[in-house]
Amino acid sequence: MSTDPALSGSSATPESAAPSILARVLAMLAIVIAGLCGGLIGFAVMDLQCDDGCTTTAGFVGVLSAAAAAGGVAIVAVLTLRAMAEWEATQARDADS
Repeated sequence: MSTDPALSGSSATPESAAPSILARVLAMLAIVIAGLCGGLIGFAVMDLQCDDGCTTTAGFVGVLSAAAAAGGVAIVAVLTLRAMAEWEATQARDADS
């Protein structure tokens, strides 16, 4: 007879270390909003700098600004989600002790 819960038909499943769905959705929403804001700010600043209406350059700078802003917020979001998971694991371990 096996003692493995997965083989014995038990419904007990191990807890996942992944953050909750809500936390992941909020992190993704923050990344998208940061990208949009970065793109708009980059486009607006470049559009104001240029006198002869260089929309191609302003658009290029806007895209680069959007990528930079989204990348920065993505790094912070990943670190935050990892810290949340570690905090919850530590709290669960301390509660079991």
